[in-house]
Amino acid sequence: MTVAKKTATKTGARAWQRMLSGRRLDLLDPSPLDIEVEDIAHGLARVARWNGQTQGAHIFSVAQHTLLVEAVLRAQTPRVDHRIRLAAMLHDAPEYVIGDMISPFKAVIGGSYKQVEKRLLSAIHVRFGLPAVLPGEIEQQIKAADMGAAYLEATRLAGFGEAEARRLFGRDPKLPAPIEHDYVAPWPAIKAEKRFLARFKSVLG
Repeated sequence: MTVAKKTATKTGARAWQRMLSGRRLDLLDPSPLDIEVEDIAHGLARVARWNGQTQGAHIFSVAQHTLLVEAVLRAQTPRVDHRIRLAAMLHDAPEYVIGDMISPFKAVIGGSYKQVEKRLLSAIHVRFGLPAVLPGEIEQQIKAADMGAAYLEATRLAGFGEAEARRLFGRDPKLPAPIEHDYVAPWPAIKAEKRFLARFKSVLG
């Protein structure tokens, strides 16, 4: 039992969340059996990237971000294996439970957030047939696509200049204009949820 789990047990604090599917997910000891993609899609479509500091009538959701990351990954590696594409779509999936904490704040609070995030991600991976922990080279491949997506979001939506974005996130991934416009223009939550589910089922096969 983890220290956090022991503390929650002793204090009687609730360490689980009930999902709309009816599942009860323990944040400190998550079971793959309590994870449903419909809950992930619903939650991520309602979590804002950049703490909501983006242009447009709608938030730019984590669900839409994951689809943008997968699009960047496909552009960078056209023949990339579908399991890597699936992992890319799930790289921020823990945020359907714990929200999207911006990197500067993660640095302030230390390792507790990362421990919970890693346990959740491992359970999510197992639920959908991926290794609990991805090989380092695959993590790096997904991280590169994630940074490319962040560059686009930063410069198109979050008010960053190109020089600052290059310093923080690397280079522009140079997506074809129609694809960039589709994936970067913020969607309503219900559209983000439906498109996430449709893409997820397509990639999962």
